[in-house]
Amino acid sequence: MDRTLFERFLFASRWLLLPFYVALIAIQFALMGKVARRTYELAVSFWTLDEEDVLLSALQIVDLTLSASLVLIVVLSGYENFVSRIERRERDRRPMWITDIDFSALKLKLIASIVAIAAIKLLEAFMNLDHVSDRDLAWLAGLFGAFVIAALLIAIAERLGGNGSARPHGGGADEPGR
Repeated sequence: MDRTLFERFLFASRWLLLPFYVALIAIQFALMGKVARRTYELAVSFWTLDEEDVLLSALQIVDLTLSASLVLIVVLSGYENFVSRIERRERDRRPMWITDIDFSALKLKLIASIVAIAAIKLLEAFMNLDHVSDRDLAWLAGLFGAFVIAALLIAIAERLGGNGSARPHGGGADEPGR
């Protein structure tokens, strides 16, 4: 097989990631359905809930929102970094980070989202101590601590490795004449 032909085939194979991103977008809809259900349940039982139950419901919705945001970050930056550049026009109202995030920044955003989700889960457990075992609480606290340490180590490694800044505009997987 000709080397140039193989390299073209290899480069074109990045489009095999597209179904994965479509599946993640479908997960966004599933998360949206969960938020709608939780909001409905909160609205229906609002007058019978105490403040703690309302706060727990709010934390569950925040948790789902953070999870959906994490999925969105993976879809947008993964597509930009590995499949094709997302074109940005002057009239677009897209956030600037969509086209400027690199793999290093993606790792930091992902770990920060995971830490935030773990913090919400830990806070939910603390708010609901009557229904959470000491063992489960210890695991949640330990995992949260591990995620925080991992985030710090990744940030330090990125800083020491000189990858602390975003790449210049553009830069995704690109092919001439696309």
